[in-house]
Amino acid sequence: MSWFQHIELKDPIWLWALLLAPLILYYTRKKLFSSLSYLSIPTVEILPKARTWKSVLFSFLPFLSVLGWSFLVVAMARPQRVLSEEIIKGDGISIFLTIDLSSSMLSQDFNPNRLEASKLVAIDFVQKRKYDKIGIAAFSGEGFTQCPLTSDKDILIKLLEELKCGNLEDGTAIGMGISVAINRLRQDSAKSKVIILLTDGVNNAGDISPQIAAEMAITYNIKIYSIGVGTNGEAYSPIGRNPDGKFVFGMVPVNIDEGLLRDISTRTGGKYYRATTLEQLKVIYNEIDQLEKTKLDIKVFKRYSEMFRPFVLLGLLMLALSYIFRMYLLQFKN
Repeated sequence: MSWFQHIELKDPIWLWALLLAPLILYYTRKKLFSSLSYLSIPTVEILPKARTWKSVLFSFLPFLSVLGWSFLVVAMARPQRVLSEEIIKGDGISIFLTIDLSSSMLSQDFNPNRLEASKLVAIDFVQKRKYDKIGIAAFSGEGFTQCPLTSDKDILIKLLEELKCGNLEDGTAIGMGISVAINRLRQDSAKSKVIILLTDGVNNAGDISPQIAAEMAITYNIKIYSIGVGTNGEAYSPIGRNPDGKFVFGMVPVNIDEGLLRDISTRTGGKYYRATTLEQLKVIYNEIDQLEKTKLDIKVFKRYSEMFRPFVLLGLLMLALSYIFRMYLLQFKN
């Protein structure tokens, strides 16, 4: 089966000629029976119980002729084996996923928590963006690049899965997270550049404010889509750590600076969203996926190996055998 998956037909329209096979079979059989020089070969119709190898061969001759003709038709369709395929595409959209890793992302108003739920939805988003370059920035008390822009979706998914809270100084440096993404996007050649910012809090750390980061995004023509994630009211969230480093949880009011997020998104040409449930978060990513569609000029170059010669040889062989059997072995007239 895998062999046929690499075969293509250059001129498949010739295969329509195979519909004539029943007519050719009928004509060939009629001509053979009418050209008997004398009844030296028992046929099925005359001597059904006295079948010899000659009578069997005689009955098979029309099928041999049609088979040879069919091989020649397939040869005319130009079967080709694909040796290699190269896809050349223009630039798509360059997207940076900028994800909050502050300890509050471990809040359990999402199952199992905000961070894990956000990672699952982000992975699904990455899998849909087939031709785009995507990078990952993360931030808590500071910002860093988890993955530079790449088209390798397997690497992206692996690095998304590795994101976790607690490795950096705690805090919510939204401006730093945005600026890290901008620094990676600003020299990229893509016509459209997008940051998807996901956070659950209020900016309280970092040397660059979100407002300054938004100005930088405007300078480099980068849109920012902001997502505030967290339920309304209170959530079971980290409130401290034990001596062993494990987080202690308690009920904490959910506080997201929606005014700030809405402002930086609007100013950069993006949009602000609020996700209070996992289903809402999925809908938001789907909407962003639809808003930021990739427009590409994709060209596919293939190298082929011609496969018609074996079909020509088989076709000619079948026709030659049919002729030889008819003219000499079975002693028919022209």
